[in-house]
Amino acid sequence: MTRYEEVASILRERIEHGIYRVGDRLPSIRAVCQELDVSISTAQEAYRQLMDVALIESRPKSGYFVLPSRVPSVLPSVSRPAQRPLDISQWDQVLELVATHRDESRLLLGRGAPNVEYESLRPLSKILAGLHRSHDLVGFNYDKLSGRLELRQQVARLAIASGCLLHPDDIMVTTGCQEALSISLRTLTQPGDVVAIDSPSFYGTMQILKANGLKALEIPTDPQTGISLEALELALEQWPIRAIQVTPTYNNPLGYTMPEARKRALFQLAQRFDVAIIEDDIYGDLSFTLPRPRTIKSFDDDGRVMLCSGFSKTVGPGLRVGWLAPGRYRDQAMHMKYVSTGASATLPQLAVAEFVAKGHYERHLRYATRQYQRQRDIMISWVQRYFPKGAGISYPQGSFLLWVELPAAVDCVRLNERLVLHAIHVAPGSLFSASGKFRQCLRLSYAFTLTPAIEAAVRTVGELATEMVEEAQAHEVGIT
Repeated sequence: MTRYEEVASILRERIEHGIYRVGDRLPSIRAVCQELDVSISTAQEAYRQLMDVALIESRPKSGYFVLPSRVPSVLPSVSRPAQRPLDISQWDQVLELVATHRDESRLLLGRGAPNVEYESLRPLSKILAGLHRSHDLVGFNYDKLSGRLELRQQVARLAIASGCLLHPDDIMVTTGCQEALSISLRTLTQPGDVVAIDSPSFYGTMQILKANGLKALEIPTDPQTGISLEALELALEQWPIRAIQVTPTYNNPLGYTMPEARKRALFQLAQRFDVAIIEDDIYGDLSFTLPRPRTIKSFDDDGRVMLCSGFSKTVGPGLRVGWLAPGRYRDQAMHMKYVSTGASATLPQLAVAEFVAKGHYERHLRYATRQYQRQRDIMISWVQRYFPKGAGISYPQGSFLLWVELPAAVDCVRLNERLVLHAIHVAPGSLFSASGKFRQCLRLSYAFTLTPAIEAAVRTVGELATEMVEEAQAHEVGIT
């Protein structure tokens, strides 16, 4: 952490703890320099950072003052999906999103990828280069189906932070978290089976359901506390649900983290109905505060939770290093791993294992999460400034994704069509629903460095959304 970041962090904590209240005048630049023994330029940069996230403002000839909280006053509404199992659609929209990943001519504001340009990832590049220069050709051969022991040992160590006590033999390495989810679903289900999911839900998981002939039963989900346990219980009584798939920590796309008590209650509900849980924890390590939240797996005393995670969102998706703790389903999961990709690539496993073992991973997480937290606040302030009034905005405590609910007049699929002329693309909410709901919602990413060009793009999205609202209002006036 740089010195100005330390100063900004100190001042931010004082604001959050009420030492400096809304409307209070902050100490002058000179006073901060004297108190914290820093230069004028360091104090000025610290104050600039606080202004960037809309915590304070500068008033000419008066100083710096604390602003009202930028925590969204309006959250996205609780989802109300169809109360029946559905076939999955939306593949064409998913393909459009993933196929434009490398298109430098379009600005992808909704892309679910981390920032891989941080200096804290440099040690990993050196490790990979060293492995490639090595005369040892171990990476050229088939490896153990369950993955390298070195990596599984490090994963087991990291899992302790989430409340899980795993042995390396409890873990199998996969080719990304996506394969872990696919293996889990194919292990537990047959074509035609029903899987309960939170709503909205990650489109990648739903496309796995589609590919395997499974039906999705979307369960109402709260933007703060997660999947409705009451609605899930009713669904378990009514439908032959084979598995419950959830992302309970820094959910993609809604951003919520289920409270610990509700995670425990969800596990107990699954026990009562004797159904398995597939837990996607891919964003769990990107917590803005420590300790990171516990997983549902940490309550698992009978092996019914299949925990899926990896390093795609914390380190880099191109490494394709994921992992699965399959619990009681280990043998079946190993068979599914064999018939899908076989052993995962060796060199990325060795590189990530060394990156973690030498402490680089934790240092990278500390740096990345500080940046993401700051950029979350900036992105929220832009949405509040440029989007139509009354937009519901999520407030994630980790990860790098924001969910925005616009007025009903805004169809984000059509909005994307208008954005083509501006070389901008967002992730429309309908991607995240089996039935194509949430068309008035979109997902934004704040993983990338938030430049003036990004702000201009966000402003353009807001202006076009506002145009759609005004067009709908004019149409209503014309009818009446």
